[in-house]
Amino acid sequence: MNKTIGILAHVDAGKTTFSEQLLYHTNSIKERGRVDHQNAFLDNHEIERERGITVFSDQARFKFGNSVYYLIDTPGHIDFSPEMERAIQVLDYAIILISAIEGIEGHTETVWKLLKKHNIPTFFFINKTDRQGADIERVLSDIKSHFTTDACDITSSFQQEEMTESLIEFLAERDETLLETYLNNGYDKQLWLDSFKNMINENKVFPVGSGSALQDIGIKEFFTKFDQLTETNYDNHAPFSGYVYKIRYDQNNTRITYIKILSGSLRVRDQLNFGDSNHLIQEKITQMRIYHGETFEQIDEAEAGQIVALIGLSTPKIGDCVGELKQTSTFEMVPILKSKVNFDSSIPTKDMLACFRILEAEDPSLQVVWEEKFQQINIHVMGKIQLEVLEKIVEERFNYQISFEKPEIIYQETINTTVTGYGHFEPWKHYAEVHLKIEPAKRGSGITFENLCHPNDLSIGNQNLIRKHIFERHHHGILTGSTLTDVKISLLTGRAHNQHTKGGDFREATFRALRQGLEQAENVLLEPYYDFTIKVDLDKIGRVMADIQQAHGTFSPAETVGDKAILTGSVPVATFIDYQQIFMSYTHGKGILILKYGGYDLCHNSEEVIQRINYQKDADPEYSSSSIFVAKGGKTNVIPWYEAKAAMHALSKN
Repeated sequence: MNKTIGILAHVDAGKTTFSEQLLYHTNSIKERGRVDHQNAFLDNHEIERERGITVFSDQARFKFGNSVYYLIDTPGHIDFSPEMERAIQVLDYAIILISAIEGIEGHTETVWKLLKKHNIPTFFFINKTDRQGADIERVLSDIKSHFTTDACDITSSFQQEEMTESLIEFLAERDETLLETYLNNGYDKQLWLDSFKNMINENKVFPVGSGSALQDIGIKEFFTKFDQLTETNYDNHAPFSGYVYKIRYDQNNTRITYIKILSGSLRVRDQLNFGDSNHLIQEKITQMRIYHGETFEQIDEAEAGQIVALIGLSTPKIGDCVGELKQTSTFEMVPILKSKVNFDSSIPTKDMLACFRILEAEDPSLQVVWEEKFQQINIHVMGKIQLEVLEKIVEERFNYQISFEKPEIIYQETINTTVTGYGHFEPWKHYAEVHLKIEPAKRGSGITFENLCHPNDLSIGNQNLIRKHIFERHHHGILTGSTLTDVKISLLTGRAHNQHTKGGDFREATFRALRQGLEQAENVLLEPYYDFTIKVDLDKIGRVMADIQQAHGTFSPAETVGDKAILTGSVPVATFIDYQQIFMSYTHGKGILILKYGGYDLCHNSEEVIQRINYQKDADPEYSSSSIFVAKGGKTNVIPWYEAKAAMHALSKN
């Protein structure tokens, strides 16, 4: 039985040490490494060992019981959370580590939210129980109050498949069949065990263990129970399907594509198809590997449930499904900062850009952008630590010394009013016209599309082409040139010409219609926000409230628990990004500050930001709100946006 498990936690909760103990007890490594000794098996990159944090989601493989496990040790630092989220996509089970001293921290909540989103069955392990100040009961209580009331302690209530009365009743309360059996016939060991497994797989219960990874207390016992309570059911006889979760380039610049096989099997020299019927690409697998840390074993065939590294593929991207599955994943952990890359003028720009394209293939969240106007490379990042790590990576891998500008907030734009945008593109021997309804949408919804165009007005093929152009890129707003979001775009109608409509004409007309609509709308600027939870001594709550108000945040009435006050609310990232150090200073390290990315909302200082960015909407080389018509003799007439509607050939009836 193949099982993929992920070890997840807030940074410094002991995740990598826990993984080391698992590998040691399963005879996968001969000696246990330690993060502070810079010899942890899965933190094998020099950067990870220097900093003492996990940056990359590396995997190990071991056997235990009747199962083969693929263990993924994920980053715990918020700056590398996109790497963690990509790993979550391939997990069969997750183990969240929580420190028995610090308890639930900011990143722990992020991890839980993502696991819930992807329906990953989850176990908890309360770590560092040997340390002074450890409080298992408090952490277990916090898990139940913050995450789920369906958490159950298995440290003492489940031993060698035997359950205590409290666990028997706990499970019976959550399953009608068990409850009826219990009331009528009493406890049945096998029925309860099978039901326990099913309830874990269905995310109805969440087992909790405890111990000390550093002192090797309770690790083997916990994992023995984990093995007994987990099972997977992959179909090796179904058609092949797989999911691309990671891409790496080795020292020889060979592209390695990591795939979790979800069904069927895969062989060396098999051909995989990518793209669609209009642009089909076939690529052959030339080599197949199974990685264990830095080492790998070459294999000829793999089956469902395995994670394999494939050589020979250049087309698939992280998040792609191959084989029978066709959808592509979207990710929640998106950067909210951007930074300019500084490099010596003696380095050809195309060479530096090529390096960052490789890094972008490995980490799509970087969203590398070449800005022709300013002749500069910009990247999107989660935080300052990530920039420091990237500097080191570029130096080690590509022998270039670079630096980054101070990261800036990534803004977005949307609209508050509904408009119809008109775009016409008709230079000599070209023709396309598009009418789009653009309306505000729910915050965080991105861009959605609806087709209201009748086939009598425009062919289905051209309608699909317009939809493709809407989603083929991020579109610029007109306030700051930031990405347009949270709008619903409906295709009302359009026109084509049997002879003159050519490739690219509908792209021009679509973009012009979108831009013409934005010119009419009430545009608003959005900025990223943190959702915060702050816990401090009662005498500090006044200072906290004042700081949040000064940072243009909002909060609910404070809650008093014993001698502590708890405050929750939201605050702009721009005003709060450096607050952690201030907070730790005046609370003397005794306060708790949990920050989670809370999405985008109205910018608190729009006018100041718009003025500072100084975006010239009429000088954007990628967008124009004007329409182009051909006049007699082939002369081109450029019609400004405010006159465009009257010139359209197909005024919409919608």
